[in-house]
Amino acid sequence: MTRRTKIVATLGPATDSPAVMDAIIAAGVDVVRLNLSHDTHERHRERVRLVRERALTTGQELAILIDLQGPKIRIGRFHDGAVELANGAAFAIDSDCLLADGDGTQVGTTYPELAQDVRPGDVLLLDDGAIELLVESVTGGRIACTVVSGGTLSNAKGINKKGGGLSAPALTDKDKADIRFAAEIGADYLAVSFVRSAEDVNLARELLRAAGGRGGIVAKIERAEALNCVDEIIQASDVIMVARGDLGVEIGDAKLPAVQKRLIKRARDLNRAAITATQMMQSMIDHAIPTRAEVFDVANAVLDGTDAVMLSAESSVGRFPVQVVEALDRVCVEAELHVTRSGHRLDSVFGRVDEAIAMAAMYTANHLGVKAIAALTETGATVKWMSRISSGIPIYAMSGSTETRRRARIFRGVYPLSFDEACQDVNLVNQAVIEELKRHGTVCDGDLVIITKGDRCGVEGQTNIMKIMRVGEHQVVERD
Repeated sequence: MTRRTKIVATLGPATDSPAVMDAIIAAGVDVVRLNLSHDTHERHRERVRLVRERALTTGQELAILIDLQGPKIRIGRFHDGAVELANGAAFAIDSDCLLADGDGTQVGTTYPELAQDVRPGDVLLLDDGAIELLVESVTGGRIACTVVSGGTLSNAKGINKKGGGLSAPALTDKDKADIRFAAEIGADYLAVSFVRSAEDVNLARELLRAAGGRGGIVAKIERAEALNCVDEIIQASDVIMVARGDLGVEIGDAKLPAVQKRLIKRARDLNRAAITATQMMQSMIDHAIPTRAEVFDVANAVLDGTDAVMLSAESSVGRFPVQVVEALDRVCVEAELHVTRSGHRLDSVFGRVDEAIAMAAMYTANHLGVKAIAALTETGATVKWMSRISSGIPIYAMSGSTETRRRARIFRGVYPLSFDEACQDVNLVNQAVIEELKRHGTVCDGDLVIITKGDRCGVEGQTNIMKIMRVGEHQVVERD
């Protein structure tokens, strides 16, 4: 439990064997992601069964993140599978062109409304920006363009509009069916693709709750227009994902580093978690070690304060799924040695008692030489607030709720432990907490430990006590 930054790994064919699943769990995965852009519900259901079964054998509870596909804004297909587009050539995207009838002059699109969203002078980016088209005219469903940056264009590549502005809704009919699937399997988090506003997040949450799901909502920031209302999106969500692929295409790659830092900071300022995603260690799809640039990228995300770093194709279809998790682990651990304590929220006014207790615990821990923090929590809110403060001190989310422990797994520096205080005498709870930490090898005699809890055990939102105890002594060093 030395690494504070969490690892999200996408499951796929490369992780489908029990042996590989065991190995990536041992390597340190905290959250597994199921990308519903690929495979069937049945295939993903089997992956959920496998990961929960294998994690249970090691005494761990991994969080499961379901990632919705979102609107498919893509070109159609070409007769020969691909075409070569020369700079300066004329090329059209035409919704009247059949999806399989593309050639060197035109291609269809899966998004018939595209012509309504563009006008002359706009720039369309295909295949993650590899192909750049300048819109010359729009007639009906036909968008006539000039190739600005050409090359090989193959079937079904994605379409982005530079600067954003495509009106496709964040949730499609497929997504709504997938939300019901997420509820059915008890997903801990649901990621919403191509979020444009807080309303998209709220709708996803409403649909998930209506289907019986209790997981948190991850808002994927990958549209340029989302940056115009990012605070509202963050506040509506539980977690944000800095989805650097489509976002980089729409805003330009040079702007990405500063935007990443701003998004992570705003998430922490607003007491939400952040995942940094896309091409973290892309070269490890085919190679056993990362490039130096990838090492720097991961380390910088850690120094920015991200809660988690995410693997996509690297773990789902790559040749080295175990080695890439191990590489992330060692880079994160080393980068965390250089994270300084933060003055986060020192000047804030707190709106809730449990929030104030969480902040007081972290301030005390950072200035008293505390070895560990044990938070008895029903919902995980207390440990989420604590995890917003930069610290090298482990925070243990001690809860009798499996759902709470799994959701807390994504928070930076938080380690969930099963602990049921409901049937214990209130006077014995503190000592039971200490014994549990000792059993896990976290503390030893003489160490200081902070315990936060509520005087009404088992009640949500009732954390109102902070105690400081010295391991091996029965008396409390400081009173609540």
